[in-house]
Amino acid sequence: MKDKKMLQLSRLLSENDAKTVFNEVERVYWLNYSASSYLLVKRCYKEITRLFKGGIAGYKACNTEYHDLAHTIDSMLAAIRLLDGYNMTNEHISETVGRNCLIAALFHDTGYIQEDSDGQGTGAKHIARHLERSIKFLEKNHELFSIDAGDIDSIRNILLTTGSDVDEGSIRYNSQDEITAGKILGSANLLGQMAQREYLEKLLFLYYEYREANIPGFDTEFDILRKTVDFYENVKIKFAEKYDSVHKYSRHHFKARYDIDGDLYFEAIDKNIAYLQRIIDDATTNFRSKLKRGDWMSLEKAKLQHQVQ
Repeated sequence: MKDKKMLQLSRLLSENDAKTVFNEVERVYWLNYSASSYLLVKRCYKEITRLFKGGIAGYKACNTEYHDLAHTIDSMLAAIRLLDGYNMTNEHISETVGRNCLIAALFHDTGYIQEDSDGQGTGAKHIARHLERSIKFLEKNHELFSIDAGDIDSIRNILLTTGSDVDEGSIRYNSQDEITAGKILGSANLLGQMAQREYLEKLLFLYYEYREANIPGFDTEFDILRKTVDFYENVKIKFAEKYDSVHKYSRHHFKARYDIDGDLYFEAIDKNIAYLQRIIDDATTNFRSKLKRGDWMSLEKAKLQHQVQ
């Protein structure tokens, strides 16, 4: 086993370096599937990056500070790690579905991107409908991403499985692999954000997204910190009951690829939540002073952005 000081998710690679993270996704993918099938993932990654940066005609750059490109990439990394661990201990998820799972990860928050014609507020106002919008974006633009029309159905099914209010029984799956891939992506979406080193700081950006979308129960920045503790308890139930505990396969990945016997995602999340609880319990100083990794200039900008014009 690796030295104890190395048992931290953030030490495995620089999570703030998109190129490094994407290279890791590629490396792990090649351990499971062919390099040729990865070319489509690579193409989609390039175009999704352009989309979020405002480089695709007809669409604005991403203007949500929480649901941003970094979150998309973190979700993709978590997804390939879960796929890798799953494939070690089960019959392999097919190459096509494995590839489509990563493509779905790239598309899962495109519903937050605004069209150029949308001049009011930010993409945060679409929180309630972002999954539906992500699927419509895929259907409308699949040719730009070189996605074959025959793969749209599979990617859509994987995306739909991640929806909180979507009845799995209403989804017309083509295979058991699609069901598993959807549960992997749903788990990866949560793991990728909650285990992130700056998760607590980024929660303040999420607050302003919620405020613009008129999500009830979040009247102050402190509200979102306080409610995240309960949210985590609900997430653990969701992992077990909705996603069949597929998050556990990350442990097989870390053991085989890094010789680290541990669930590094859950350890990172538990560490974040424990520190968050200390912040909530300590009323001696302003909670912002205890959040050390925040970009406060960006936060002030986000406040203005999310005031619906």
